Amino acid sequence: MDVTETFQISPANRMTGLPTQFFAGLVRKANAQTAKGRDVINLGQGNPDRPTPEHIVAALQEAAPNPLYHRYPPFSGYPFLKQAVAQRYKEDYGVELDPEKEVAILFGGKTGLIEISQCLLNPGDICLVPDPGYPDYWSGVALAGGRMEYMPLTADNAFLPDYDRVKTDIADKAKLMFINYPNNPTGATADPAFYSRTVEFAAKHGIVVASDFAYGAIGFDGKQPVSFLQTPGAKEVGVEFYTLSKTYNMAGWRVGFALGNPEIISLINLIQDHYYCSLFGGIQAAAAEALTGPQQCVTDLTSAYESRRNALFEAMNEIGWQVAKPSGSFFCWLPVPKGHTSASFSDYVLEHADVVLAPGIGFGTHGESYVRLGLLAPEERLQEAIHRIGKLNLF
Repeated sequence: MDVTETFQISPANRMTGLPTQFFAGLVRKANAQTAKGRDVINLGQGNPDRPTPEHIVAALQEAAPNPLYHRYPPFSGYPFLKQAVAQRYKEDYGVELDPEKEVAILFGGKTGLIEISQCLLNPGDICLVPDPGYPDYWSGVALAGGRMEYMPLTADNAFLPDYDRVKTDIADKAKLMFINYPNNPTGATADPAFYSRTVEFAAKHGIVVASDFAYGAIGFDGKQPVSFLQTPGAKEVGVEFYTLSKTYNMAGWRVGFALGNPEIISLINLIQDHYYCSLFGGIQAAAAEALTGPQQCVTDLTSAYESRRNALFEAMNEIGWQVAKPSGSFFCWLPVPKGHTSASFSDYVLEHADVVLAPGIGFGTHGESYVRLGLLAPEERLQEAIHRIGKLNLF
């Protein structure tokens, strides 16, 4: 009998209901151009381009031979790493965290952003998500069988959700809400007043807030981004997700944290008990060094991104691409020229200028008419990308 004719794999419904992985398609297009021998400037992804600071790498090199770390680590991670992130939040934001009850160690921030939907949503439950927003919020909701209601982020409201526009019956049914500042993809930041409104809205309607603070260290023009957890009442209604990927150029190390409400932290630890056995101890030791060691590397990194931003916008002004500068993150949210959609402009620029930009439609329907550009190349390459686009005479 030919088994291949009779045996079929039937994936679970959750697999067929997953959203398309947007960035995978973007990578394929960029790689196709590179394979042709083209000098492609890829500004479409969010992958930090600088190496991890040397003192953090040295901490891993020192910790790796330690036999203690060659055994299974504690399921919820080593206490010293939880204490380290609590110390960092105290020093940077004045936020007090109980390392044991209010900190969960994650395999990168993305993992936690997906897990929280699985922890809180039953099939059919409503989650409020920003539009445009980080596509992996959608993935978590889909895996949990929940459904999304979108909160438009528009320029006329500084790319903040307007809670007055959320219908009361939707708000009353919603169980979870994602917010993200400094924002991916818009580069917008939030002030304390916004977070106060968020806590009030969440408490009124019984909605858990998931604050994605991945770019929390990257604020420009002398302004430090505000943490959701600095807001009175924040711990009562939600948690914040923090990652070392952007702050310390540790994207490949996969270290993140969920911080805040003890009950939610307990749920995240519980679901992770069934998925993982925590991070390699040597990486935890290096992560603790990142958080408690010299922080000049963070200051220098933010300054570098700000310098890149300024150089980029100087070049944009030269070609007539008039846009407001982002106030945080390492992304720029740029309107496309008349006559183009976000996808058609991105494709045209890739084909004719060898520059990769992320079409805004990939971040939600309200991302249409924009493209996202990452400040993840040296200044001269950023300027070269804009000069190439300028030669297309689209502005």
